[in-house]
Amino acid sequence: MASLIGREWRLQRRPVGVPVPEDFSLTEVEVPGPGPGQLLVRNRFLSVDPYMRGRMSDAKSYAAPYGLDEPMTGGAIGEVVESEAEGFAPGDLVRHGLGWREYALLESGEASVLRPTEGVPLSAYLGVLGMTGLTAYAGLMRVADFRPGDRVFVSGAAGAVGSTVGQIARLKGAELVVGSAGSPEKVAWLRDDLGFDRAFDYKRGRVDEQLAKAAPEGIDVYFDNVGGDHLEAALGALRLKGRIAVCGMISRYNDTEPAPGPNNLVRLIQTRGRIEGFLVGDHADLAGEFHRDMGPKVASGELKHRETFTDGIESALDAFLGVLEGANTGKMIVRLDHSR
Repeated sequence: MASLIGREWRLQRRPVGVPVPEDFSLTEVEVPGPGPGQLLVRNRFLSVDPYMRGRMSDAKSYAAPYGLDEPMTGGAIGEVVESEAEGFAPGDLVRHGLGWREYALLESGEASVLRPTEGVPLSAYLGVLGMTGLTAYAGLMRVADFRPGDRVFVSGAAGAVGSTVGQIARLKGAELVVGSAGSPEKVAWLRDDLGFDRAFDYKRGRVDEQLAKAAPEGIDVYFDNVGGDHLEAALGALRLKGRIAVCGMISRYNDTEPAPGPNNLVRLIQTRGRIEGFLVGDHADLAGEFHRDMGPKVASGELKHRETFTDGIESALDAFLGVLEGANTGKMIVRLDHSR
């Protein structure tokens, strides 16, 4: 097969505060063919996610930072173009972790064959039936120890993870599901389409006051995607034996100075509450249960999802920056067109 030319996004310098386009470059590279045990994949969908902001920093964290002038990584779904690996054939659809590029050269252990359920779009396997959905499921069901009858508050509820958390809580028998979002349109989507009992726009007033109005009897579970004033409000509303699962703190990802912590952590003592951070990778053993439990609900439409698409590899950076600004409703996906 003749050599291919592809494009890939690289990190050129460590962002300070909010990332800017000058921190990145879109580079054209020659793509080699696969050697023994390898496969060459043409990517069709790329995932961009808030956690990637942390990997652009060289501060100590749970994952190695992106290297400078090296292609960035992230979730992707693509089609096998050429294979020298057992178990993979041209035309197979695969899910893997070498996103941010048009073509990926993979070792056989870095990819898994994807067999989509009829009626479920391929891109959903990067979102509601991918890492996003498993994050929501593990965080709610295991970390927050959800129980039927719980009163649940979700921040960033119109995002990919948050919108899934709220629906799973409803499907599992929550007494009350409350979500916060950043626009009237997103609030309406949570209430009217996803079945949240109450939702509010955090930009239209103090979060603690709006939460107190939405959940006057308090909350048993808080799923945190935002941090900051949302975490403080949730602590203030926590009921006896309440649980907080910390998935993300997007309000703090671009901080250049240490942010003040919640001023009411004493509430954990008063309520005998618990707060726990988590990474989805620590709960990979739940993947089978998650797919058996939630896969049919996605296929039937009981568990709804929305995707915000951008088109072309050149749009990937704008898509990522948009996620940090809350421009997406549901999962942000980069859709690649290989017709050029």
